[in-house]
Order: sequence, then C-alpha cells, then structure tokens
Amino acid sequence: MLDRKKTIVSLLLVLLFAGVVVLAVTCGSARREMRVANALLEREKMNSKILDFMRGFIEKVLQADKEVDFETRLALENQVRELNNQKILDQWNKFTKSQTETEAQKEVKKLLLLLISETQVKR
Repeated sequence: MLDRKKTIVSLLLVLLFAGVVVLAVTCGSARREMRVANALLEREKMNSKILDFMRGFIEKVLQADKEVDFETRLALENQVRELNNQKILDQWNKFTKSQTETEAQKEVKKLLLLLISETQVKR
C-alpha cells in the first residue's frame, strides 16, 4: 500500500514537472511572439505618421495655388520632428533651406523618395 502511494506521488510529481516545462516553453514562445507583434505595431504607427505627413505635404504644399503660410509650414515641420527620424529631418531642412525653385524641386524629390523608403517594412 505504501509503495503504491509512493508510485502515485512520484507519477504526480513527474506530471507536474512536465506541465511546468510545457508552460515555460509556451510562455517563452508567447513572449517572442509578443515582441515581434510590438515591433510590427510600432512600425505600422511610424508608417501611419509618415503617410499622414506625406498626404498633408502633397495637399498643402505641392498642390497649393499660393505661397504656403507660416502655420502650415510650422505644422508640417512639427510632423517631421514627431517622426523622430534624423535622415528625414535633415532632408526636410535641405528642402526648406533651398534658395532656388530648381533646388527646392530636387530636394523635395529626395524627401519624398526617402519618406517612401522609410515606410517599407524592414525585414
């Protein structure tokens, strides 16, 4: 009778240990998946901010019939800064500091290409 109780207790301990191992593996896997999902979510948020800026830039600057006012320039500059991307900010500054229309056109093309390249999902 005592041997039978020891066997049952031993079996229960082995099953309990196996359950803990399975849960630990599952938890580790879930953490990895959560990190990947969070990284993708952050990338999607950044893509959304870039696309919002591009939409506003095209509507308010490229399609403008008159000179862009100070408030619009300030709002666009703030959107660029919120992207927290030094390459985009540097290119934006090159565009805004352009001295001629030809130079501005060249810099805006570079800016738009950079924005598009930054919205692609990095693998």
